[in-house]
Amino acid sequence: MDSANPLGQFLRARRALVTPEDSGLPVSPRRRVAGLRREEVAMLAGVSSDYYVRLEQGRERHPSVQVVDALSRALHLDGDATDHLQRLARPVAGRRRARDGGQGRPETVSPVLLRMMAGWHRTPAVVLGRCLTVLAHNALGRALFAGHAYSGDLVRLVFLDPDAREFYPDWEQVAANTVGGLRSAAGTDTDDPQLVRTVGELSLKSPEFRRLWARHDIRQKTRETKRFRHPLVGALTLDYESLTLNGAPGQQLVVYQAAPGSPSEQALVLELLKK
Repeated sequence: MDSANPLGQFLRARRALVTPEDSGLPVSPRRRVAGLRREEVAMLAGVSSDYYVRLEQGRERHPSVQVVDALSRALHLDGDATDHLQRLARPVAGRRRARDGGQGRPETVSPVLLRMMAGWHRTPAVVLGRCLTVLAHNALGRALFAGHAYSGDLVRLVFLDPDAREFYPDWEQVAANTVGGLRSAAGTDTDDPQLVRTVGELSLKSPEFRRLWARHDIRQKTRETKRFRHPLVGALTLDYESLTLNGAPGQQLVVYQAAPGSPSEQALVLELLKK
């Protein structure tokens, strides 16, 4: 894990993903560095090379808003990654430890939300915790992910379940989005005990996870169309919306819906609930 210097780790990882061609810089045939050099990022961001080196090394940890914006442009960051960089530059120190002594926050789901979800008979819904574990689901949400070794943990389902590539026809995209979503959910709290355990296990067991985690991609889980190949009802194409829960920081309510009148809607409502 990279809790000692998350800002520097993020800058190094993102610098390695930007080529000189991406930034309009000349390419030497003798070039040996993957991505941009430190001095090239500094030049593109309009800061001194020494200052940028201090940022990567952790000797300078709080760049100004203007510098963060300039680094974002130099590294071609999208909106989610830029927001993450801003949080790294201004972390809220000690908030988790002050609440729970560093042992990890217990994650409970509001009884009111559970009752609401139970009434959604045509809409799969799940509540995800800060490490994308399934904290709660309604009947269709349970049926959607049932039958897998890791039905209750969407990160381990993607990377450790033997049926993952069958269940997700677009596995590569799902894998990248899942890791980016895990980093986004973790935010700057990279020493969270549950996150440390999750990343440690997956890094050992899954080379794909290890490679994607090292990229430091940030992808806020908001909305998307996702394809499934369900073991009982076959192909499903579902849209989802992910909503943050103000009363439970770190939790997400994910609601799936099939297009009205589509084969996926029929499979969900008429077939899946019968199983």
